[in-house]
Amino acid sequence: MDPQLRSKFNADFTSEKYAALLRCVNETEKWPADFRISETPIFLTREFTNAVTRAAHAIVDLTRTPEFARHAASAIPNGLEVPNESARPNFLVVDFAICAEGERFVPRLIELQAFPSLFGFQLLLLQCMRKAYPAIPRNWTSSFGGIKDEAYLELLRRTILASSDPENAVLLEIEPKEQKTRVDFAATETLLGIRPVCLTKIEKRGRQLFYNRDGREVRIERIYNRVIFDELIRRPDLNLPFRFQDDLDVTWVGHPNWYFRISKHSLPFLKTEHTSPAFFADEFPRNGKIDNYVLKPLYSFAGHGVDIEPTDEKINALKNPHEWILQEKIDYAPFVSTIDGQKSKAEIRMMLVWPENDRDPTLVNNLVRMSQGKMMGVDFNIDRTWVGASIALHESGES
Repeated sequence: MDPQLRSKFNADFTSEKYAALLRCVNETEKWPADFRISETPIFLTREFTNAVTRAAHAIVDLTRTPEFARHAASAIPNGLEVPNESARPNFLVVDFAICAEGERFVPRLIELQAFPSLFGFQLLLLQCMRKAYPAIPRNWTSSFGGIKDEAYLELLRRTILASSDPENAVLLEIEPKEQKTRVDFAATETLLGIRPVCLTKIEKRGRQLFYNRDGREVRIERIYNRVIFDELIRRPDLNLPFRFQDDLDVTWVGHPNWYFRISKHSLPFLKTEHTSPAFFADEFPRNGKIDNYVLKPLYSFAGHGVDIEPTDEKINALKNPHEWILQEKIDYAPFVSTIDGQKSKAEIRMMLVWPENDRDPTLVNNLVRMSQGKMMGVDFNIDRTWVGASIALHESGES
């Protein structure tokens, strides 16, 4: 959206530079990126940078009100509540479609989650883009909060590790080396020293959890949780040594309850200039035009179960309509000029971190999904619907 830098980047782009970007991303860590990396970042004007930053903060502010707390009280499905819930979510991500209103580009809310995103990978991707593409000025950054790299890492340390030694914290996931986001797990281990551990490899004694680290049994004090409940429920084959519902002597970093409290369940409550109408399926207005909406299950991830062509018959056939939402369809703007003459559409994820002792969350980074095809506005995750992962850059005002 910054036309001068867009033109400069396109003129300087070569397939060799893109290959160098891929080598940097895929060879820097022990695991490569198992998803497509976009050829380009997007370059934002100061006006849009300010607009999307304000939009993210406005939505996060709404989730901190007593009214929202009452709405979120019913978000957790029966039997899935985890003990010892933290007072606040440690991570917040807010996903926007980039749309056009007349001559202006505006952010429009798609999803939000109180769940960690690719906080390690995004730093790796920025560094690799700087190496591969000299056309990117040094004073352009992916940090919307203006935070520098070392301060960013210190914020992650305070949030994920607090006062614990790195070996007493684990990144918990289902078969981490098989996940499409494993490059982020590897980057997180490099940056913070915490290892990705499969939940089936945990030992439980009393209320304490342990894992094997280089032949030693090490107690787990903090769990950086990357387990998606939707995937866990779909894996009855797993032999689990503990239940999330157990009363454990650990600190959850990214407490699992917040995964439900701030989620698609929140969309009918949130109303700002950057949100679109959303309803629980059993509360959809009788005079509403259902063709203009997308049907989404509350408790799924990565687009599973999304229906972009709902009908009254489908709604009436739902067994639990209050576990589904209808969200108005969003018209993405093609705005990223590419070297092949076509224009790409984009979604942008605004990523916030909230250490337990900080009064407010800190906006730290972003993630971009780009496509020249159809954008459905489904969950913003690295999966088969992903077309190109990238970042948005804006001018920091520093040399």
